[in-house]
Amino acid sequence: MVIGLAATSPAYSLAAIIGPVVALVGIFAPGVLLASFVPMLLIASAFHYLNRVDQDCGTTFSWVTRAMGPWFGWLGGWAIAMTGVLVVGSLADVGVKYTLLTLNLDDLAENVTVVRVLSVLLILVMTGICVIGTELSARLQNVLIIAQIVALLAFAVVALVKALDGTSALGAISPRWDWFNPFGAGGAALTGGLLLGVFAYWGWESAVNLNEETAGASTTPGRAAIVSTVVLLVTYLAVAVAVVAYAGVDFLTENAGEEEAIFASLAGDVMGGWSWVVLLAVATSAIASTQTTIIPASRTGLSMARRAALPRALAHIHPRFRTPDVSTWLVAGIAIVWYLVVNAISENALFDSLTALALLIAFYYALTGLACAIYYRRELTKSVRNFVLIGVGPVVGALMLLWLLVESIIDQADPANSSTGEAWFGLGPPLVIGIAIFGFGIVYMVFWRLAHRTFWLERPGVADPELAAVPPRRSSRTAPDRNASGPDIHDRGNRP
Repeated sequence: MVIGLAATSPAYSLAAIIGPVVALVGIFAPGVLLASFVPMLLIASAFHYLNRVDQDCGTTFSWVTRAMGPWFGWLGGWAIAMTGVLVVGSLADVGVKYTLLTLNLDDLAENVTVVRVLSVLLILVMTGICVIGTELSARLQNVLIIAQIVALLAFAVVALVKALDGTSALGAISPRWDWFNPFGAGGAALTGGLLLGVFAYWGWESAVNLNEETAGASTTPGRAAIVSTVVLLVTYLAVAVAVVAYAGVDFLTENAGEEEAIFASLAGDVMGGWSWVVLLAVATSAIASTQTTIIPASRTGLSMARRAALPRALAHIHPRFRTPDVSTWLVAGIAIVWYLVVNAISENALFDSLTALALLIAFYYALTGLACAIYYRRELTKSVRNFVLIGVGPVVGALMLLWLLVESIIDQADPANSSTGEAWFGLGPPLVIGIAIFGFGIVYMVFWRLAHRTFWLERPGVADPELAAVPPRRSSRTAPDRNASGPDIHDRGNRP
């Protein structure tokens, strides 16, 4: 659960989106974050049930391949791998800047060369921790995630108290229950807000990418994913209500373009001499996510390589640390190159590459939701619970994300909606980046299909009736060990 929360980067995500969301929907920002939670919970349910029958670290890649065939499965895996490449450099950049601000080294935080060098070093260090082992990663994340969640909630409580007692230095307003109405600002504003909300929740599935390295592999990672989304919901709503109540709509709207700088400016007003706590929360959030975001991409690379969907070298396991070292270092290396090249173009280009994430996220989340219903199609009518939790829920979540995907494409086609307002080939830079990533992926997939046919011989299947989606409950003390000998209904059929 800690890995899932850390990959989502709660403090950084909130700092980045709260201003733009308020600029779109005003006081109804908490409602939009609540609405964004719905598709995330429904897709988390799909991850949970698909993981019951296939504890493959490739998650979406493996599940979609089994349910919908190798072509869709390969594209799902490609989308996951590319999200890590796009975002790791930006997370490291923010982590370095906020660490320097926390230490009152503002001049160094504004030095582009220093920030870039330290960001690259941070990526290398975090990648090394990933390679050394998941246990070390988890222990580090325990400290980082607790620090940022506690800091965020402390910030929310103090801000809310000052807003209510009239001691806010800004345009404080009293919170009301109708703030939780996502439709209060209208349809167009809701769409834009939901897109930002999806970005804020993205990352919890990292917990499931560790299923092959987890005790209770068939159930624990899926439950962790669901619980992670609920913890995020509570944290996001608390901070959103507190920030809107303390700062007011006008201040947040005027500073929406500053993104994560909003927390930096509010920290001193709200916490006084304790402002470093909020800055440290954002710093630890970005640093933690720099490490955990590498996990899904590297594990997906491992899964694809051992099924001959990518070069076999990516399936190499370190003989001592027992982690996919080659795929982990490759993801980090490509992410560093992307960060340096895009940053050299302009800082705005880096922001546009993050905006393109919405396309990739919505795509592979939607594929997972559809794959769940398709794979379990013969089991859906056997109980109301199966029909709702494994069929209707994931499909509704997938349709919501596909709708957001289409709306995102339409929105990003207009260059005016990019961070620079400039046009690349007549389109907004984020859409061009997204199209380029998918286009390169399709070209490489076709090339690999022509050169290596093994993976494309796999055929979609359906759930074995004995692999019931909702099996009888077992005592935790007698739960079967996936590493033990003998049959286990949770683990049968793990490989096609």
